[in-house]
Amino acid sequence: MTSQIISQAAEDQLDPLMVAERWMLDGRDVAVATVIETWGSAPRPVGSHLVIDAEGNFSGSVSGGCVEGAVISEAAEVIACGEPKMLEFGVADETAWRVGLSCGGKIQVYVERVG
Repeated sequence: MTSQIISQAAEDQLDPLMVAERWMLDGRDVAVATVIETWGSAPRPVGSHLVIDAEGNFSGSVSGGCVEGAVISEAAEVIACGEPKMLEFGVADETAWRVGLSCGGKIQVYVERVG
């Protein structure tokens, strides 16, 4: 169990794209989500990645809060059908905290299956 925890901790330190490559080599179906545009304040910069496998495992980050959960859900569909998706998240300031965009910004995330 300790080695599994250490392996997971080491994986968390890797670039998400390296994690995606390793997961694909392990035979997993994988999607990559990439922040491609932000407006106003956003938790993660353009170019941030979140890697998701068909089992719902993930590494990296594109935002946080409910946005990250929504991206993971959409990635499952992208993995299943193979069609990429463009996602956009943005909220009014009064509801921003609930969905993980604490400063009311907007983000656009591209999700694609890889491999």
